[in-house]
Amino acid sequence: MPRSLLIVDDDERIRRSLSDALDGPTESVTTAPSAEAALEMLAGIDPDIALVDVRMPGMDGLELLRLLRERSPEIAVVVMSAYEDLPTVASAMRDGAVDFLVKPLDLHAVREVIGKIPLRRSGQRGAVDSEPASDESVPEVCIVGHTPGMIEVFKCVGQAAGNRATVLIRGESGTGKELVARSIHNNSADCAEPFVAVNCAALPEGMLESELFGHVKGAFTDASSDRAGRFISAGRGTIFLDEIGDTTDLFQSRLLRVLQEQEIYAVGSDHPRRTEARVIVATHRDLEALLERGQFRTDLYYRIRVIEIDIPPLRERLDDIPALAEHLVRRVSQSLQRDPPALTDAAAVALASHEWPGNVRELENCLARAVVAAAGVSIGPEHLSLGRDRPAGSADLGSLEEAEREHLRRVLKAVDGHKKRASDVLGVSRTRLDRLIKKYGLEALAPGRGGRA
Repeated sequence: MPRSLLIVDDDERIRRSLSDALDGPTESVTTAPSAEAALEMLAGIDPDIALVDVRMPGMDGLELLRLLRERSPEIAVVVMSAYEDLPTVASAMRDGAVDFLVKPLDLHAVREVIGKIPLRRSGQRGAVDSEPASDESVPEVCIVGHTPGMIEVFKCVGQAAGNRATVLIRGESGTGKELVARSIHNNSADCAEPFVAVNCAALPEGMLESELFGHVKGAFTDASSDRAGRFISAGRGTIFLDEIGDTTDLFQSRLLRVLQEQEIYAVGSDHPRRTEARVIVATHRDLEALLERGQFRTDLYYRIRVIEIDIPPLRERLDDIPALAEHLVRRVSQSLQRDPPALTDAAAVALASHEWPGNVRELENCLARAVVAAAGVSIGPEHLSLGRDRPAGSADLGSLEEAEREHLRRVLKAVDGHKKRASDVLGVSRTRLDRLIKKYGLEALAPGRGGRA
């Protein structure tokens, strides 16, 4: 017996094209021009699969998806849209879509997706019990991209946001692992709860445990009072552990216990405390290589890989650079309270030709320097400081630090030592900004303990 397909799209050409391509011995196709018409049809048909467009007059496809998941959870819903931004893709996957197809549609890809859907679903995959909280205090996180690799990241964000499973985010330094973690949190039902980020590589082991799990008074020399720790302060929110591959075996064993038992022991205490925080970890390291060398615990490796997200490096998604550059230039210019300069064609070519070993972070720093350096209304290649006279990959630590110091110096001068504006321009926290200012001896450009607020 052929499977029943319901195609919902307000564009008659797309309905006809999909119907012609899919109707046959193995699939029987019915079409609907709107979400409302599709809901009326459900009284007389029982589709196995629904292909649903997002943007339609009246009820949109995401609302139809939610209604289908409530009323007929056994229907496998595939969402289609020409708008492949993170909020759209993540919302669809979080709310139970089995896949997301980007228009214009590749009919081969459509057939492949349909072919992978089981004959009848149990109705559990992707279902969620509640909507993400609507809270104006939740900061907006913007991840820009439309290439296939980033669409897969967006899908995974939505799937991860629909439950509280542990997530492992992989990616080279500078690819935006923390942004992806924040996106998962912000799209979840617990988005109003805290998001707590900790760089595991930045703290020595003893301090890391105290920072995460807390300590009791007298546990060590400087423990003058009890401290709850980050897991407790996160509540039912998210604890993000960056650079998990750089931790010690002892810390890994204690983290494993937290994940297994949902309990933490403060340093110096024999009494466990319950934690409800959702854990997301990230690394730029090759965990499989660490496993082979005995530098990462096998049991923890499998425990953190419940959901896995791989962020492609910028060199593998060069088509995203124009949109990324526009977004970053606009953000930096807004922080500097000036109109955003336009990228010249020559500058765009230069950006597309660079290898970006530092990924999006390098692109962001490059464009922040360019906005500060550009005197007019446009950014040319001369403002980008891409170092084209050096062979690819030849930059050493010294030259990178010199570039970072010069960039920081220019930004501090441009904002007249205003630290909040400087941190906004650089895309770093105030704490990290203070460390960078001290590292490069630029305190004179931001005088006083905290500089200008």
